[in-house]
Amino acid sequence: MNGIRLFGLFLLLTFMTLVPLRAQQLSLFTQYRENVSIINPAAVESDFLAFGNNVSFGASYRAQWVGISGNPRTQVVRGTFLADGMRGVALMVGGQLVNDQTGPTGFTGIYGRLAGVLSGDPTYGGLVIGLSAGMVQYRVKAAEIVLRDESDVLGAVNQSQMFPDVGFGLYAYKSIGGRYSSVDFIYGGLSVPQVIGLDLTFQNEQGEFYTKRIQHFYGLLGFYKFFNNDSFLEPSLWVKYAPNAPTNVDLNLRYQLPSAIWVGTGGSSGGSVHLEAGFTLGNNLGLDNTLKFGYGYDYSFSSFGPTAGSTHEINISFSFHN
Repeated sequence: MNGIRLFGLFLLLTFMTLVPLRAQQLSLFTQYRENVSIINPAAVESDFLAFGNNVSFGASYRAQWVGISGNPRTQVVRGTFLADGMRGVALMVGGQLVNDQTGPTGFTGIYGRLAGVLSGDPTYGGLVIGLSAGMVQYRVKAAEIVLRDESDVLGAVNQSQMFPDVGFGLYAYKSIGGRYSSVDFIYGGLSVPQVIGLDLTFQNEQGEFYTKRIQHFYGLLGFYKFFNNDSFLEPSLWVKYAPNAPTNVDLNLRYQLPSAIWVGTGGSSGGSVHLEAGFTLGNNLGLDNTLKFGYGYDYSFSSFGPTAGSTHEINISFSFHN
């Protein structure tokens, strides 16, 4: 049986089994810091902590396991505004559009998020409580799921369903005195970006098949170490857990050079390593706004083996202070 039919068999078992599937169901990222608001609706954007910009827009594209038919592909568009001039409770609002496609299955979600920053001065730290809410369309191209040969398919009608989605998060950040700069930042958070668990049931002429959407739990911890030459170092740790799936830990390190270039590396307990690089155009060129571009490359040593293919991710963001 060739690779395409194996992939079709995997999808068949996923949707037709009587036991609901319990595995990673949310989009994955290489550069988590650039999509932190999607994972945690209370998270403060990296553009605010690193550059002091309270308005941020970004977009990303990720192609996972390139070379495998039906490989996952994810696109994200996002925006955030933090009213850092407020005291007591500063509001943070934003939204994002997420599209994810894996073979004949996929989803598209649109979300808004609202958070409150409890702080005497949000510029130097605070405790954030955030919620996200939106609608998600789940899709199945049943005609593309081949069982034995091209004439034996799961169904002939493509189907989709719409469901509400809610996320919850806690986040805290605080400035601390730096030895080589006036201020550094430490941050951390906990989140459940998919609070509502659902049984997604699809009907076709051969019966019904379904999968179960379950809660995922995320934790993060990071630190910004700034230097007097306008460079900084950022180690970060991500922990991801879904019931009946292995806990995954991501460890990352990024260094912003005094010039426009930044580089990074990392790895995960799931058996992958990654490299990343990019450039930042902003204060280093005397600009009030900040334009940031990043590229991430993953290589997986997971149970799929080296043939799983590599992963490529591109991120771009534009931020400024208002």
